Amino acid sequence: MTLSRLQGLCPSVICRSLANSSYGIKRKSPLQNLHLVSRSIHHPYYPSSKFQRPPLRISIKLFSSLHHLPLRKTKLLNIKHGYQFHRNFWLARLASRLLKVRYLILGSAVGGGYTAKKTYDQWKDMMPDLNEYKWIVPDFVWELDEHIDFEKLIKALPDADDLAKLLPDFDKIGESFTSLKGFFSPGYNLVSEVIGASDLLLLLGSPGETAFRATDQGYDNDKQFKKISDKEKIDQLQEELLRTQLKYQRMLERLEKENKELRKLVLQRDDKGIHQRKLKKSLIDMYSEVLDILSDYDASYNTQDHLPRVVVVGDQSAGKTSVLEMIAQARIFPRGSGEMMTRSPVKVTLSEGPHHVALFKDSSREFDLTKEEDLAALRNEIEIRMRNSVKEGCTVSTETISLSVKGPGLQRMVLVDLPGVISTVTSGMAPDTKETIFSISKAYMQNPNAIILCIQDGSVDAERSIVTDLVSQMDPQGKRTIFVLTKVDLAEKNVASPSRIQQIIEGKLFPMKALGYFAVVTGKGNSSESIESIKEYEEEFFQNSKLLKTCMLKAHQVTTKNLSLAVSDCFWKMVRESVEQQADAFKATRFNLETEWKNNYPRLRELDRNELFEKAKNEILDEVISLTQVTPKHWEEILQKTLWERVSTHVIENIYLPAAQTMNSGTFNTTVDIKLKQWTDKQLPNKAVEVAWETLQEEFSRFMTEPKGKEHDDIFDKLKQAVKEESIKRHKWNERAEDSLRVIQHNALEDRSISDKQQWDAAIHFMEETLQSRLKDTESVIEDMVGPDWKKRWLYWIGRTKEQNIRNETKNELEKLIKCNEEHAAYLANDEVTTVRKNLEARGVTVDPCLIKDTWHQIYRRYFLKTALNHCNLCRRGFYYYQRHFVDSELECNDIVLFWRIQRMLAITANTLRQQLTNTEVRRLEKNVKEVLEDFAEDNEKKVKLLTGKRVQLAEDLKKVREIQEKLEAFIEALHQEK
Repeated sequence: MTLSRLQGLCPSVICRSLANSSYGIKRKSPLQNLHLVSRSIHHPYYPSSKFQRPPLRISIKLFSSLHHLPLRKTKLLNIKHGYQFHRNFWLARLASRLLKVRYLILGSAVGGGYTAKKTYDQWKDMMPDLNEYKWIVPDFVWELDEHIDFEKLIKALPDADDLAKLLPDFDKIGESFTSLKGFFSPGYNLVSEVIGASDLLLLLGSPGETAFRATDQGYDNDKQFKKISDKEKIDQLQEELLRTQLKYQRMLERLEKENKELRKLVLQRDDKGIHQRKLKKSLIDMYSEVLDILSDYDASYNTQDHLPRVVVVGDQSAGKTSVLEMIAQARIFPRGSGEMMTRSPVKVTLSEGPHHVALFKDSSREFDLTKEEDLAALRNEIEIRMRNSVKEGCTVSTETISLSVKGPGLQRMVLVDLPGVISTVTSGMAPDTKETIFSISKAYMQNPNAIILCIQDGSVDAERSIVTDLVSQMDPQGKRTIFVLTKVDLAEKNVASPSRIQQIIEGKLFPMKALGYFAVVTGKGNSSESIESIKEYEEEFFQNSKLLKTCMLKAHQVTTKNLSLAVSDCFWKMVRESVEQQADAFKATRFNLETEWKNNYPRLRELDRNELFEKAKNEILDEVISLTQVTPKHWEEILQKTLWERVSTHVIENIYLPAAQTMNSGTFNTTVDIKLKQWTDKQLPNKAVEVAWETLQEEFSRFMTEPKGKEHDDIFDKLKQAVKEESIKRHKWNERAEDSLRVIQHNALEDRSISDKQQWDAAIHFMEETLQSRLKDTESVIEDMVGPDWKKRWLYWIGRTKEQNIRNETKNELEKLIKCNEEHAAYLANDEVTTVRKNLEARGVTVDPCLIKDTWHQIYRRYFLKTALNHCNLCRRGFYYYQRHFVDSELECNDIVLFWRIQRMLAITANTLRQQLTNTEVRRLEKNVKEVLEDFAEDNEKKVKLLTGKRVQLAEDLKKVREIQEKLEAFIEALHQEK
């Protein structure tokens, strides 16, 4: 191959040598014996020249077959022409001499080629065999022969005839001859130029060829080189080859950077719509969506999810997050020094895009990763999400945070950063933190298609590592594990034996096995370092590292860039091998779920949890609207009845009974007015508002829980109950309602004018119902105190207790006291208590004074209520006397007027509360219900808790499996199209 290249390169170089050597030679040949071109172009210093023509000014352009350099004009030369005697035949002579130029060029080519081959063979025999150092040159260099047809390239070089055709006029002939100056040596300078291109031979040669470099010193270097020992030769060649490799590595990086910029421009044009076409989702984005759905489908990772992803595991502070940041080319994760920062799994989807941005799955905000303020905001957001995902009493969370990172030149893959493995639970951590981290790591690594990126800290003793044992358990054969040794710069400084690093990278120190081993440097440990500075530091370190110079590390095993390429290749290989099988598995799962639904719920639609929630939401809102359809009469009846039940005890015990003990009507009315005013100012308005709010709750609950017949779906009961309770909890009555209500109630109680007989009778009826109800309650209390009467004792064989017998004797004694004085006061005097006690002791009953007073209260209360009921009957005909203000009448019915005032106040209060309910509070309650439903809609945990059952779970699984299968099929189709 090399000889054929030399032969292909010889004609053009020899042509240049010949052209450069023809000027500057003085000889005295007859003009007629010179070559046609030599006779027509006479040398300016020729002594016999007598006839001179005007000087011809031409420019000289140097060119080479090895370098396509831009043509450069040199200094203009003055060329003088001799006199021609035969002007009529100059065309014929010119043609014949042009033909001789061809023979001259061909002869020089043969001679120069032979000399070049001979010299090259001598150098080749002298050089040592460097096959074992072939690894220093990247593998892709040896594969260039497969992609570039060198034979066709050599044949494309111009031969002598083609060169003659390229010189149509005297200007180009003059340029060619001028360029021949100083290169007349037969072929040796050609070999020097070929040897000077040793970098090109190193790049294009086959793996078995010898790579070497020769300089312009030629044979002098050859002699010196023979005197050097073989060891020194090998050392020099190793350094030379390493420099050559780094040179071409930098060339490749420059080309990749230029390609990255070009791709960025193309993507930006597409992004701006220059091509007027709709961009499809990238493969990695489609694949990431499938993984997100799977994560939602089973957060505990119990399903047979065998889809590939790159799982990043390592000991705490081993540098796994830094490796992930180098792959993503941005410092996106929270920083910490020795403390746990990764508290939940973070799924990072890397893809190519015109701008370097990041965004969360559930957010539309884009973080510009080229701006430090956006990077700080992103790190803060990730930290907040991690802390929010951790439940109370825990240190880490199983909830996955999904993040997408796009940018020019990023390798497409999906990585999951897991919490760092710890050996000891420290203070401030939950007791089960270590076990939880192990369970999370095992859950991700048990996927047979997950690529395990095992991160090991190179700056600490290998024996302290925990993660290697964990990875060995999950992948004993190492078929899907890639080992990464971080902080190699610190390891080189601190490790006494560098061969220990070599043992780690060769997989001989740890019991675990791996697909590949890599050594990386992730910075100097400064959290403020940029990705670019870390890259430069890593490249500089490996260029000067003894580990690489002494062959302990191979070039393809170092730098995070090579790691990223290897991980991406492995990831997509596994994706292509496993994705179709997973699609078939989910297809079978979908069929099973659909069959189960048809057998269990043939007449119901497949509504998942979100759809059921929307249906329940509509039902609840309809029931709230139903509150506005309640009639005013119904509201007022409920409000009036409930309010009286709540205040009747206070009216009877604290207002009516004390006023009834007075001796005349004036005192009675004065007492009533004072007590009503106090009651209205302090208690009544607040009590009325409480009654109204409770009434609204009861009506709302009735509508919510009332069965709807066949249309009722009990699956919504728990949700409706929770919505009702939360809405009532949030609802607050208008604070200004009490003030306005107080004024209304006060005015209503101030009115004493009963306008007609119907209102009078209604007041009497209201008073009788109230007193009869109280009398019934009092009779029940007395019966409990004294025990059953003689009828019940005989019929039901029930006896009295000792205390009941004492109470019964006390009751009989007190009834005698009332019969003796029917106008007795409400309270017993002390002497009367003593008299009753002595009378009972005379009959052998020992009684306490307090028991006597307590029994008297109930006996007198019953007596008073019976008297008041009799008085009501007398007042039925008292409306006439009322109109005359009871003048000339012994009948006084002030108590009837009191109950009319109470009744009227209740009616007016009920009407006011009803208006406030229907006009304000029902609408505010509806608003609260909507807010509660919106909050519940955003809380997935709440929906899972409130909408439960086999039917809900089956519909939920069916929906997820369908979505996963459809996404997988779309991804597979796009994957085939990319191929």
